[in-house]
Amino acid sequence: MLRVHNPLIFLNRMSGTTVAQMPQLLDKGNIKKFLDSFDTILTDCDGVIWAGDEVIDRSNEALNYLRSLGKKVFYVTNNSTKTRKEYATKFGTLGFTASQEEIVGASYVMAQYLKQKQFNKKVYVIGTSGITRELDNVNIKHTEVGPDPCPENVISLRDSIHLDPEVGAVVVGFDGHFSFPKIMRASSYLANPDVLFIATNTDERFPVSNMNLVFPGTGAIVRSVETAAERKAVVVGKPSPLMYEVISKENNLDPKRTIMIGDRGNTDILFGRNCGLTTLLVLSGVTALEDVKSWVASDDSEKHSLLSDYYLPTLGNILDLVK
Repeated sequence: MLRVHNPLIFLNRMSGTTVAQMPQLLDKGNIKKFLDSFDTILTDCDGVIWAGDEVIDRSNEALNYLRSLGKKVFYVTNNSTKTRKEYATKFGTLGFTASQEEIVGASYVMAQYLKQKQFNKKVYVIGTSGITRELDNVNIKHTEVGPDPCPENVISLRDSIHLDPEVGAVVVGFDGHFSFPKIMRASSYLANPDVLFIATNTDERFPVSNMNLVFPGTGAIVRSVETAAERKAVVVGKPSPLMYEVISKENNLDPKRTIMIGDRGNTDILFGRNCGLTTLLVLSGVTALEDVKSWVASDDSEKHSLLSDYYLPTLGNILDLVK
């Protein structure tokens, strides 16, 4: 068999199909080689280091240990509900070492993206103050966030919704007040092909532990607007390389000496693959071991691209391997 770009994927010359291998489980036999292979860590937050406001299995201690080895740590999150300043407060409260410059959220990347485009119009925002405050930080005008109630007779909206001619972009993030009028406003603005369409991320759901309920993520909202607008959004969050470009530009990172830690194959791990990084999957969030096994068994090359180089049950397990 011939090895292709992914170190876990091989090309079967007889059949012309790709064959995948399981990621390596980190253990005491390979932990030293693993730790010696990188200088910089990019890590997701929800499902990796915390669940809501609770630390996941000593993840703060694990990252502080890795820092003690001289590793740089950057937190990369698709969650658009907080600014970097607000995240810094949360990190400190939960026992993580984190400066504002080490936190790269989807809202921050979105604002930087518009700034780099020298955007000078107004943004229609579906989202929270995490988005609008980052826009404020780069002096970009925006609409306000909050409820936009829907009347029982939706046809009556044609008489009450008036489009702002200053709007030149639509940004969609997580919005607990998402509603029919918001879909209508966003898709109406996007009928103009010159209006930019940006999504902070397309995560399908939130990793919420000990619950039998599905908590829909930003992806569900983005897909609704895309369907009505008949347009695809530019996604600034993972797996788009834009997040890595922002961090690398400011910190001169070497992708060959950088790892990405995450709990989702289709965002975190694919992001790492897209940026040429080593990847570590932790099974404390969305992706389960059964998912990984099904991707390995699949003939679909897109499923193979979701496979990490290494995996662990939780990030805190690193502490057990270095004792």
